[in-house]
Amino acid sequence: MAVPPSYSDLGKAAKDIFSKGYGFGVVKLDLKTKSQSGVEFNTSGSSNTDTGKAAGSLETKYKMKELGLTVNQKWNTDNTLATEVTVEDQLTEGLKVALDTSFVPNTGKKSGKLKSAYKRDFVNLGCDVDFEGPIIHAAAVLGYEGWLAGYQMAFDTAKSKLAQNNFALGYRAGDFQLHTNVNDGTEFGGSIYQKVNDELETAITLAWTAGSNNTRFGIAAKYKLDKDASLSAKVNNASLIGVGYTQSLRPGVKVTLSALIDGKNFNAGGHKVGMGFELEA
Repeated sequence: MAVPPSYSDLGKAAKDIFSKGYGFGVVKLDLKTKSQSGVEFNTSGSSNTDTGKAAGSLETKYKMKELGLTVNQKWNTDNTLATEVTVEDQLTEGLKVALDTSFVPNTGKKSGKLKSAYKRDFVNLGCDVDFEGPIIHAAAVLGYEGWLAGYQMAFDTAKSKLAQNNFALGYRAGDFQLHTNVNDGTEFGGSIYQKVNDELETAITLAWTAGSNNTRFGIAAKYKLDKDASLSAKVNNASLIGVGYTQSLRPGVKVTLSALIDGKNFNAGGHKVGMGFELEA
């Protein structure tokens, strides 16, 4: 018996093939460290190669395992301060409750969200209350023998109407995943993930909008050259071709090179390149 994924993680394997290993138009540095007292630090900085705009963030995380408590604080260069306090498996096994708040000192803007999630065999439930509105977000995923069915909604209490109404259906096996979804009755999508062997993973996505004949699709693959290097590639119906190369230089040091090529306007330029460094100690 297995716990199904949360609604947001449905089709995650295919999404990762399309998103991980790329960083177009950005030079990025990520640094992860951990103190002897158990506090985790995650520092990130990036620069946009087109605009030259730089951005950064600092995140700290401290876990008190005996209490099931996690405190996560984050600051970024937009001068937003965020704090999340999470309690897991304390009230009952499988239940996680979190309070997520943010504050912008420059404007005085405050926001908060109360999150809850419960998971056990065959079911994964989630309910969040966004105090700005307030808006209630709820989701449920049921799983049985590899089959997955999910529903996600958002209810605006101020307007007394549904702001989101999504359905999903899928199948997950060891080396194969199928995911389909309908968002608000107008957006249709699907994805297929397959692990061909230990070195090669592939994914396909499809999407279209009701009332439109424009179908969007993409194909992506990730190939492990060896235990320290991998090559990623993807292409979509807009003739945008993405390639990425990831190399582990040594334990805790990883570099990623990527490029996005506009196949329809190859000679016109405008292609994007990116570089990322990940350091972990």
